[in-house]
Amino acid sequence: MKKRILLFIGIIGLLAVLSGCTQVNEPITSESTGIWNQYFVYPLSWLITKVAEFFGNSYGLAIVIVTLLIRFAILPLMIKQTKSSKAMQALQPEMQKLREKYSSKDAQTQQKLQQETMELFSKHGVNPLAGCFPLLIQMPILIGFYHAIMRTEAIKHYSFLWFDLGSPDPLFLLPLIAGSTTFLQQKMMMAGTEGQNPQMAMMLWIMPIMIIVFAINLPAALSLYWVVGNIFMIIQTYFIKGPDLKKTNVKAGGTGGAKK
Repeated sequence: MKKRILLFIGIIGLLAVLSGCTQVNEPITSESTGIWNQYFVYPLSWLITKVAEFFGNSYGLAIVIVTLLIRFAILPLMIKQTKSSKAMQALQPEMQKLREKYSSKDAQTQQKLQQETMELFSKHGVNPLAGCFPLLIQMPILIGFYHAIMRTEAIKHYSFLWFDLGSPDPLFLLPLIAGSTTFLQQKMMMAGTEGQNPQMAMMLWIMPIMIIVFAINLPAALSLYWVVGNIFMIIQTYFIKGPDLKKTNVKAGGTGGAKK
């Protein structure tokens, strides 16, 4: 079941990316055609432009503000996704017992395993797909914003702080901050589950490295978006998963004390 869900999310994500990847270097305007351009990319590009004009053509500030607006808009979805993830995590011990009970690979045993797993979900009021739907709604918005930043021509002609928005950060500070905040945000999200999912533990290191490599080669405007989004996510995760983070820190401290 879990593999099917992850596969489904992966396919949707790939389709969302491919829907606009061929146009990523084409400027977005009111004349751009296609559902992706007209209903996702252009409205976000228009919003960035209007906010920038309001603040004296500060496109860097506009990216910061619109990033925060989008993050606040999808915050309820993120909270729902996190709660669903925590509920599934709480059931992991019981699900593991069921897997051990029905360890045989024959079809009848596996069918019984699925049946009892669904009964377990029903008993605790947990929907295994509840954490997926918020993610599916967020993805087009976030990918559309990525395209809006890359394809809004005006952004390329302005600077912000120490960097030109249309060129990579010459000091490499933004890529390093983007990578480190990605690592911290993922570390917080995975608090208490590191040993349960080796694949996720691997992604904890792979994703920040990928972000740094991309940010070094892509326009600084995109790196700015990643940094602001990551900082927002870190603060959001702290407030949503605060108790879990404290428990993890206590356990780590206790383990360290025991070793001493």
